[in-house]
Amino acid sequence: MTPELGLIEGYYGLPWEWAARERVMRRLSTAGYRFFMYAPKADAFLRRRWREIHPDADLQALSTFSAACRDAGVRFGVGLSPFEIWQDFGADAKAALTDKLACLDDLGVQDLGILFDDMRGDLPGLAEAQADIVHWIAGRTRASRIVMCPTYYSDDPALDMAFGVRPQGYLEALGKALDARINIFWTGEEVCSRAYGVRHLERVGEQLRRRPFLWDNYPVNDGPRMSPFLYLRAFTGRPAGIGPRLSAHAINPALQPELTLLPALTLPESYRLGEDYDYGAALAASAQELLGPELSDLVRRHLILLNDTGLDRMDTAVRDRLRGRYAAIDHTAAREIVDWLDGKWVMTLDMMNGDH
Repeated sequence: MTPELGLIEGYYGLPWEWAARERVMRRLSTAGYRFFMYAPKADAFLRRRWREIHPDADLQALSTFSAACRDAGVRFGVGLSPFEIWQDFGADAKAALTDKLACLDDLGVQDLGILFDDMRGDLPGLAEAQADIVHWIAGRTRASRIVMCPTYYSDDPALDMAFGVRPQGYLEALGKALDARINIFWTGEEVCSRAYGVRHLERVGEQLRRRPFLWDNYPVNDGPRMSPFLYLRAFTGRPAGIGPRLSAHAINPALQPELTLLPALTLPESYRLGEDYDYGAALAASAQELLGPELSDLVRRHLILLNDTGLDRMDTAVRDRLRGRYAAIDHTAAREIVDWLDGKWVMTLDMMNGDH
């Protein structure tokens, strides 16, 4: 069984250009992806400056993209991160949130993400406070689906190190307090999970009292650790058997929109083919379709360098040779590889902390 597939822009770093965003959305729609949630960390008006309305030019771009999604049969969503709003959910916060929700309604938002990730969480009553806020929002939005991201959205202890030790029984409390109609994001055993197992998802489903809405952090390559790599390999570790245990499956894309399509087009095949899925053949087919014979052959031959060696460990002479090869090819994906080799998307910790 293939769950509902979609994409959530949940990355740090340079946001995609609008033309690229629409191009990716439309191509994925032909492969069976049915929702697209706009939530790049660099959009301050969805995060630190969430109380402010987007500038007119941004609103126009969002409205245009919303219409394009409707035209393609794709649900349009926006992820809102009202930063640590539970610490003061008073009249001022509610007034600002009311205005924000009305603005998002005007844009035609169908899927509303309420994202409590990347915030301090070692607080008593966290789950209940977050559930109350989500319920308040649910009563004031025209979005037909709400997906909440917990502060602790994975079993990964890295979250406790970054945001404080999670309250005892947080997931169970959240599942109990939150209306069953609200979906809950989950990234798996790790923030960037290598694989998903049926038993794991069943256990999480029991804790949350609903099937998790999978936030799959592949092929995302943001942050200091991952931005020196291009994750181009086909999806693995997502067996068809997990489908019935999910309410939906969203992928978090790479910083490079065109290259995101290479692995993204293989995920529907993994579900469709089940045990007959061959990830090497799936990538070959995806690359051939998207890149054409010359560039497809080049990328597959350089896969270890791009996907595994990365910029930091790549010899300068090798990097220069690669740059020359890809610069000679007139293709959007080739230009993204050249920009990557030139360090366009390399990120520092300061850039992440500033939501840039």
